[in-house]
Amino acid sequence: MRAIFVMIKCEMGQAYRVARLAADTIPELSELHSTSGQYDLLGKFYLEPGADTGLFVTERVQTLPGVRDTYTLIAFNAFSGPPG
Repeated sequence: MRAIFVMIKCEMGQAYRVARLAADTIPELSELHSTSGQYDLLGKFYLEPGADTGLFVTERVQTLPGVRDTYTLIAFNAFSGPPG
């Protein structure tokens, strides 16, 4: 599995509705956070190796009602600190 992060800009007043719809309909979604700034939501998705990232974003994320724009980041490695 590989992680991608998608920043999502929503139509005015639609961020929570988009978040609920994404959580209910996209099984590849691991986490979804509301954010401040240029984008309203930040989603972490895990895709199967070989999955077409562009196709996933354009067909599964950008087509959610209320989504206006997306910006996708592909992650290479995950790092974490010591437990606790």
